[in-house]
Amino acid sequence: MNDLRSMTLEELRELMKARGEAAFRADQLFGWLHREKVKSLEAMSNLPKSLRQSLAEDFAVGSVRLHTRQISRDGTRKYLFLLPDDQAVETVLMQYDYGNTVCVSSQVGCRMGCRFCASTIGGLARNLSAGEMLEQIYRVEEEAGVTVGHVVIMGSGEPLDNMENVIRFIRLLSHPKGKNISERNITLSTCGLAPQIYELAKEKLNVTLALSLHAPDDALRRTMMPVAERYSIKETLAACDAYFKATGRRVSYEYSLVRSVNDLPEHAEALSALLKGKNCHVNLIPVNPVKESKFSSSQAQTVRRFQKILEKNGINATIRKRMGADIDGACGQLRRRLME
Repeated sequence: MNDLRSMTLEELRELMKARGEAAFRADQLFGWLHREKVKSLEAMSNLPKSLRQSLAEDFAVGSVRLHTRQISRDGTRKYLFLLPDDQAVETVLMQYDYGNTVCVSSQVGCRMGCRFCASTIGGLARNLSAGEMLEQIYRVEEEAGVTVGHVVIMGSGEPLDNMENVIRFIRLLSHPKGKNISERNITLSTCGLAPQIYELAKEKLNVTLALSLHAPDDALRRTMMPVAERYSIKETLAACDAYFKATGRRVSYEYSLVRSVNDLPEHAEALSALLKGKNCHVNLIPVNPVKESKFSSSQAQTVRRFQKILEKNGINATIRKRMGADIDGACGQLRRRLME
């Protein structure tokens, strides 16, 4: 069935017009979907019963259902949601001092093949619709009894490999008549699909672009991320520079630290030289161990040493607080358990 929650307000107005309904019905419908976040057409009490019944014949509203919830010692909540086709996706709620952040998945699985990530084991099953991404947020808010103010598209999948649906998701999420989350509070993470980054820049969104860099040179990056075989660091950084020029939004560079692989002082010096002069931020991430991977997390003192070298060289760097490691916190781990 068609995904009603994925439709824009303009599309809903066209739908109402085609069905002989007044235009204001589309605004009511949009509000039920994205402000009230209802899970059924029956709940839309101010819509005529005949309209609800006719819409139910062609459209679906509730697209995800909770399968598993895990709560970490640090308060992080990880969810495994089942989709109508019984595929599964993961969503994470992280509670910070500045507010609640939800990490959403954009695909079922992933085909990027990053060596340290559980999401890519087994490959890509399918893309998620904008509505399926939105409903991850809505169901987390309902289950946890919280309001989400920040969203990161960093769960399972490569967002720019599902670009059309992800852009639709961002525009719906930030719509003033919907959830109305500021685009500035949305972060999109990519492994570095350079052509798509240029296309994203043309959309003139105000979202933060986060590049999963993880290595200061091509040779090392190719051992960790197959995408490096297609696009060099030079090509990828040029695309990120174009994004900054088009949007004015500082790019964040994600650097997952793997013990004795990319966390040595010489790696920090090389990364400093690579990013020198850029208006950027480096997010250092002690990698969450994945049992299918040989990679292990860098020690705390190693991470701090890496940060200090970057800062000494004028590179703004922070260490991401490690959250949810005791509840299969790494992308794809909980889904893998369901598949086993």
